[in-house]
Amino acid sequence: MGHKYRRAIELQKKWASMFQRVPLQGPIKLVGGGDVAFSRDGKWCVGAIMTLTFPGLEEQERAFAWERVTFPYIPGLLSFREAPVLIKAARKLSKQPDVLIVDGQGLAHPRRFGLACHVGVRLNWPTIGCAKSRLIGTHRPVGVSKGCRCKLIDQQEVIGSVVRSRAEVKCIYVSEGHRVELEQAVKFVLRCCGRYRLPEPIRSAHNMVTKLRLNRTAETIDR
Repeated sequence: MGHKYRRAIELQKKWASMFQRVPLQGPIKLVGGGDVAFSRDGKWCVGAIMTLTFPGLEEQERAFAWERVTFPYIPGLLSFREAPVLIKAARKLSKQPDVLIVDGQGLAHPRRFGLACHVGVRLNWPTIGCAKSRLIGTHRPVGVSKGCRCKLIDQQEVIGSVVRSRAEVKCIYVSEGHRVELEQAVKFVLRCCGRYRLPEPIRSAHNMVTKLRLNRTAETIDR
């Protein structure tokens, strides 16, 4: 495990150097959401990508894939458990989304290479990280109204934004994944949020992987 751990960190550092903070190019007509879930026995993981129209947020396509879990649970390296199956699912789509929102961290990671960066760099797709909880960094208190936000800072570097996506509910943590700028990412995520805390693309993907996980049988697994 020691060698695998060191090798993964080396890869993170190498791929992190490929991260691009550049303006997201429009027009944006198709948005994707990606999420991963694990089987009850922990031996399998399923990744799903849901694509929706933008700004209408109507479902267009869904794709999923299964993978055996081969990487141990190591904080800071969780993308090595989840990125491969998300990438596998993404490659099944007939049409690439203009931007993909991933349920996880992007730049807001100790080595600045969370799940959204991992997926974005490996696919070379514009990606945004949208996490439900904070991994690292500090921030000021956030106002209670929808759209309130503040900077997430680590070692004097802005690594993301803490965003109130719905009035008086817990904040979400938005950070750059690849080929997008933070302010664009925040505005885009807010435009994808409706009645729920999470933006609709990843909420839809989450519902999909939850059903797949619960209904897992030998026939559902795409080897």
